[in-house]
Amino acid sequence: MIRQYKLRDYNFRLVLAVLVLTFIGVLLVGSAEPALRNRQLAGMILGIMVMVTVSLMDFSWILNFNWVMYAGNLALLLFVILFGKDANGAQRWINIAGIQFQPTELAKIIIILFFAKFFMDHEEDLNTLHTLVKSAVLIALPLVLILIQPDLKNTITIAIIFCILLYVAGLSYKIIGGALLIAVPLAVIFLFIVVQPDQKLIKSYQRDRIMAFLNSEDDEYSDAVLQQENSVTAIGSGQLTGKGLNNNEVASANKGNFVSENQTDFIFSVAGEELGFIGCMAILLLLLLIIFECIKTGIRAKDLSGRLICCGVAAIIGVQSFINIAVVTKILPNTGTPLPFVSYGLTSLVSLYIGMGLVLNVGLQKYRIYREVESS
Repeated sequence: MIRQYKLRDYNFRLVLAVLVLTFIGVLLVGSAEPALRNRQLAGMILGIMVMVTVSLMDFSWILNFNWVMYAGNLALLLFVILFGKDANGAQRWINIAGIQFQPTELAKIIIILFFAKFFMDHEEDLNTLHTLVKSAVLIALPLVLILIQPDLKNTITIAIIFCILLYVAGLSYKIIGGALLIAVPLAVIFLFIVVQPDQKLIKSYQRDRIMAFLNSEDDEYSDAVLQQENSVTAIGSGQLTGKGLNNNEVASANKGNFVSENQTDFIFSVAGEELGFIGCMAILLLLLLIIFECIKTGIRAKDLSGRLICCGVAAIIGVQSFINIAVVTKILPNTGTPLPFVSYGLTSLVSLYIGMGLVLNVGLQKYRIYREVESS
């Protein structure tokens, strides 16, 4: 289960990028909501311990329990629906032994691990109808449970991650092309339906967000887009170098409370205002570096499962970063997606650190094999 590795084989570039980005997140969360700084710092410390522990565990051994993890994931998601804590009309959190967490964040990592093993076992027959239908059913079950919460954004995020895993696993371009020919018209039809006043496909508040995005100049939706407009104003006000952390300007997004949820989903607006263009670019470059290191490790992995784990973790960070920053800058409709390693949220933070630990172990496995070949 736990192997001995060489310290010099550890990917310290990835570790350093993750630590620096998380520490920036601690500072920004503390500036947005001082009462949460210590909790975010505690989450960072817990995440580091989990990451180091997971990085020393043979990922191939972990994948032997893929069906156990899959069943446990479904049980947790079902538990959320039955006994979850309600907040703003959604049940996404549960309490176990006094610890509150969001199972959907952990589900992303579990789904990556499960399909890393599943696709490796079906590598030779991945493009057959039987395997594709089976994988579609297996991903549909957790997606339905997440959608029921309701949590449309994470349903879409996980669906995108699954598609990326399929592509990396070796899905035929003919199948991809055929799927796009079907998916694009369906997306157009879906959008046409949801803009109708009496539609039943999505919740009313979800439709209101889409309508507010499409009709941002309409007075009817002015309140719905106010958060995003204030966010863009806050980012622009930081100019090149920002106003500084914990500034006391009354007109700031922080002290003036013009941007709600700025410690979580809109943390990037705080970064723009207080750290300026330079600070925002530093965050983006760190995110890109982490994604690059994950993909590079995946390319050099010892097998397909290791490659899928690394690319899946990179997909989580890439997709969530794109959605978060696009929402904060008013490129996409408003939806609550945390910025990886930066936004407040201990479940999300620790889950991402688990993913980093898995990527680190994939890298260590690669180096271990190389050394065994050299010594033989």
